Amino acid sequence: MLDIAAELRAWCAAEQDFAVATVVAVSGSAPRGPGASLAVDAGGTALGSLSGGCVESAVHELCLESIASGEGGVHRFGYSDDDAFAVGLTCGGVLDVLVTPVRRHDPVRPVIGAVLDAACGGRRSALGRVVCGPPQQLGRALAVHADGSYEGWLGGDAELDRTAAERVRGWLAAGRTGTAELGTAGGLCGQPLTLLVESAAEPPRLLVYGAIDFAAALTRIGAFLGYRVTVCDARPVFVTAARFPDADEVVVDWPHRHLAAEWEAGRLDPRTAVCVLTHDAKFDVPLLTLALRLPLGYVGAMGSRRTHGERAERLRAQGLPAAALARLRSPIGLDLGGQTPEETALSIAAEFTAVRYGRGGGAGEGIGTGGGGGGGGTILPLAWSRGPVHRRGNGTKVP
Repeated sequence: MLDIAAELRAWCAAEQDFAVATVVAVSGSAPRGPGASLAVDAGGTALGSLSGGCVESAVHELCLESIASGEGGVHRFGYSDDDAFAVGLTCGGVLDVLVTPVRRHDPVRPVIGAVLDAACGGRRSALGRVVCGPPQQLGRALAVHADGSYEGWLGGDAELDRTAAERVRGWLAAGRTGTAELGTAGGLCGQPLTLLVESAAEPPRLLVYGAIDFAAALTRIGAFLGYRVTVCDARPVFVTAARFPDADEVVVDWPHRHLAAEWEAGRLDPRTAVCVLTHDAKFDVPLLTLALRLPLGYVGAMGSRRTHGERAERLRAQGLPAAALARLRSPIGLDLGGQTPEETALSIAAEFTAVRYGRGGGAGEGIGTGGGGGGGGTILPLAWSRGPVHRRGNGTKVP
C-alpha cells in the first residue's frame, strides 16, 4: 500500500471511499511481491498495480464490490491450464490478495490514514493487517510508530494488540515488508493469525569510504537503487560535491570517526551497506574494526587477495573476533569479470543486494544465476572464488 501512499493520502483528505487490494503472498513466478497494491475509488478510478496487468480487471471489480458491501477478504489468483485467457497469472505464479474497504466510517480508515501521513511526512511507521485468520478479523489493522506507540484494534483483546505491536516494531526497525505469524493465542476460536507488515522507513544507507573513481560509479548505482548515499574521505581535495554529484552527502572526516558518529546518532540499521574502497591500512583497519562489530547489513572492502590477507592479519591483531571477521566481504563484489569502475560498481551492488535479500549464501556457497540453459553456472563472490581477482573472460590474469 505504501507504494501509492501519496495518492491514497489525497483520497483520505478528500473523504473519498475506496478499497485497497494488496498482495499478501506469492507462490512461484509473479511480477510483484507482498505489499504491492491496487486501489480503486467509488467512481472506479484505479491507482497502482498488482501484477503488471494479469489480474487487475478482476481485482478492480472486487474492490468496487468491497466498497459497496463494506466487506473484504483474501482472494487467490493463479494460472489456469484449462483456459489460457482465464483470469490469472500467465507467468505461472499464484497471488493471494487482501481486499480491504476503506470507507468514511470504517474503523480501519484512521489507522491506515495515520501510516499514510507518516509515510508522506518522512516519518517511520508501519501498518500491520490481519491477512490470515478468522473471517471477522481479516483486514483489521494496527499502526505502529517510531516512538513505539500504536493505534488500532485487531478484534481480539488488549494482549493480542500488544503482542502484535511488538512484532510489527521488529519489522519497522529493519524497514522491511513481509508477513508475521502470531500463532493461535490471539485468534478467535483458537485460529492462528498472520499479519502483513508494511514499513514506511527512510531509504537504506550506502556508506562509501574512499573518494576514488570506483566510488563515483558506486555512488551512481547506489542512488539508482534507492539508497541514501554518503561518500566519506579524510582528504578534502578528493571528496567534493563536484566529484560525486549523485551522492546525497559528501563528508570530510576520518572514516571510523564518521561511522561511529552515524551509529551513535541512530542513523544506521541492518539494511546499511558499508563499502570500504580506501586501500590504506590507516583508514581501513580502524573503520573495519568498528563496522564488523556493528549489526550492519553488509561490510565489504576492496583490494587484492594479498591486500585482504594483510588486512585480515591487522584486524586480528586489533582483537577482532573470528566470527566478526567472517562477515567481511573481501575482495568486495561478485565475480562478474568486469574491469571498469562502472562494472566493478555493478559487481559490488549485486553483492550487497544479494546479501540484503538473503541470497548471499555462506562460506563456500555460490549465488545462483537462475534460469535454465546457457551454461551460466554459478556467480561466486570474489571472497569465495579462487585465483587472481582480475581476470579476462578466458580466465587469464589482467596485466
